[in-house]
Amino acid sequence: MPDAFRPNPFRLAFGLMRLPKNPDGSIDIPQVAEMADRFIAAGGTYFDTAFVYDGGDSEKAFKAAVADRHPREAYTLATKLNAAMGATDAKSARQEFDISLERTGAGYFDYYLLHALQRTTYQKYDEYGIWDYVKELKAKGLIRHWGFSFHADPDLLEELLDKHPDAEFVQLQINYADWENPGVASRRNWEICRRRGKPVMIMEPVKGGILADPIPTVREVFDASGEDVSYASWALRFAAGLEGVHAVLSGMSNLAQMDDNLKTMKDFRPLDEREMELIHRAQKALDEDKSIPCTACHYCTKGCPMEIPIPEIFNVINRRKGSPEFRTVREYGIVTAGRGKASDCVSCGQCERACPQGLKIISFLRQCKTELEK
Repeated sequence: MPDAFRPNPFRLAFGLMRLPKNPDGSIDIPQVAEMADRFIAAGGTYFDTAFVYDGGDSEKAFKAAVADRHPREAYTLATKLNAAMGATDAKSARQEFDISLERTGAGYFDYYLLHALQRTTYQKYDEYGIWDYVKELKAKGLIRHWGFSFHADPDLLEELLDKHPDAEFVQLQINYADWENPGVASRRNWEICRRRGKPVMIMEPVKGGILADPIPTVREVFDASGEDVSYASWALRFAAGLEGVHAVLSGMSNLAQMDDNLKTMKDFRPLDEREMELIHRAQKALDEDKSIPCTACHYCTKGCPMEIPIPEIFNVINRRKGSPEFRTVREYGIVTAGRGKASDCVSCGQCERACPQGLKIISFLRQCKTELEK
């Protein structure tokens, strides 16, 4: 791990993708500020956002809640350039850096990432010369470290690291649910970074909240342990206990989630052998479940011509198990009110091209149409 990487006492990072919202849909800045204050007071330093999060409002919220209220040495900041979502050419892609710098008020970025590299997007970063661009930014002192976030197979990860061995770190989706999931390859991608000595930033440690409120069979596994801790704490400790991890990003949406995560990471200790056995049992329970493994990143919805709230629909169908049918129907009606339904899908494929998880979204929507639109 590079000597200049600032220590991250809890290995916990405040992810700014799922911030608390007001009834009108705007970000609840006072609550974000209080969350940030508690995070910093506990010893946390690492904040993570991106140019595309909340249409730019995430970066603006960081400025209001953190940069305008805390000295620069109190925090480290990561943000990301997305050459495949919004950018139309090299100029517009590179302009994202300047816009992010203005939005955040940070002065410079401690960690700057090429965002969401996958099979359908990574060529854009070559086409627009972004790999060289971030090196130029580092040479100017505008970023301290650069790397990339990754949503693809181990072969592509090896290829990218072969071509760009000077990448300083990699951000990977790692959680106990996806550890052996071939569609995510958490373990195999982590092992590649370990072999190459690349520090790892972990995203989706609770899989978009799915592991914070898991299916009943997983709850039963952890409830039987007799330990009075949250389900999310098991997932965080699994991720944070891995070797080579510099930061574990948690997208916290309220003060309660912040407090729970800080409690988990205070005096952190890795899972012991008995606790790892519980994780293995939870993994087995998940393998036997047929839920749709959506992380609710919403990349799929940004270009949907029918304005279908895909993650929300998947959330309804994932949670229908054990729930009365009337409640499932009601929830489906709420999430699709004024928007497209599963049956409105025109199979254009935009969502599948954008999905970091590589989900067969069109097929899943047909399933949702059959099961939810009776």
